Amino acid sequence: MTATETQPTRAANRVNLKVLGPILALVVLVVVGAALNGNFLSAANITNVLSRSAFIGIIAVGMTFVITGGGLDLSVGSMAAFIAGLMILVMNAMLPVMGPGWPLVFVGMLTAMVAGTLAGFVNGFLITTMRIEAFIVTLGTMGIYRSLVTWLADGGTLSLDFGMRSVIRPIYFDGILGISWPIIVFALVAIIGELVMRRAAFGRHAAAVGSNDQVARYSSVNVNRVRMLTYVFLGILVGVATIMYVPRLGSASPSTGVLWELEAIAAVIIGGTMLKGGFGRVWGTVIGVLILSLIDNILNLTDGVSPYLNGAIQGVIIILAVILQRDKKAES
Repeated sequence: MTATETQPTRAANRVNLKVLGPILALVVLVVVGAALNGNFLSAANITNVLSRSAFIGIIAVGMTFVITGGGLDLSVGSMAAFIAGLMILVMNAMLPVMGPGWPLVFVGMLTAMVAGTLAGFVNGFLITTMRIEAFIVTLGTMGIYRSLVTWLADGGTLSLDFGMRSVIRPIYFDGILGISWPIIVFALVAIIGELVMRRAAFGRHAAAVGSNDQVARYSSVNVNRVRMLTYVFLGILVGVATIMYVPRLGSASPSTGVLWELEAIAAVIIGGTMLKGGFGRVWGTVIGVLILSLIDNILNLTDGVSPYLNGAIQGVIIILAVILQRDKKAES
């Protein structure tokens, strides 16, 4: 066999390893979890893991588009906390006028969606129009949103009126055929995201912009508009995730959403999306979310490692994933 014949085979093996790597890691975690605890594969535990991972998963799908387009957003956790606080305040303020019921829930949902859209637009505007680095912009807005929710809560907790809690609880705890609404919404968002990334012009344009924005401009791609839309799309999905989150506890505090940005970015990188942009894989992000959720669940079910080290483990995973991406790029 000649050298020219072996090159495609080696390339194919590398591609297969990139695709199968996250899936194999997920399978290994399932086997390890089942071996360590007999309740790991129970229906209740699986439902709990999927429901709790839905918040991060919905946000991570949006983060996939931002990172694919060559951007980054460190503000999503603080943004979610601020949107949750704002959603609760609006519903509490409108409760005497509208009374408890689904119309008021829809008002809260609309508040979350509008706030998320505007927050994403602000990030996108500062990055694309004002030409400020994404790291600086989102680091700044992360502090702004966290400070705003702390101010709104006066350093404490914003709680939804008890008259509304029984009305809004089904959004998190109910579902169809035993599948909770957060899981259903996460699945729909992931499917739509994968179709947009693979089949729609927007997904191809985001990858082109992240790969080389100058070449994308020469190809008649509106670079600023594409980057703006990735941040707006992420903001909308943060709003969706917040709508799923608020019914779970019925409250928001300065600690809400802490490290969500770390989890979302880690899930995206684990799933195979290039941190420097140019290539994104939504289904890989879903696998990454499940991997992180299973790690957290295994730590909670076993006494071997403290669950308080989950953030440290996620940080190590991000660093290792970036190192592997760099090595693969150097080989190619």
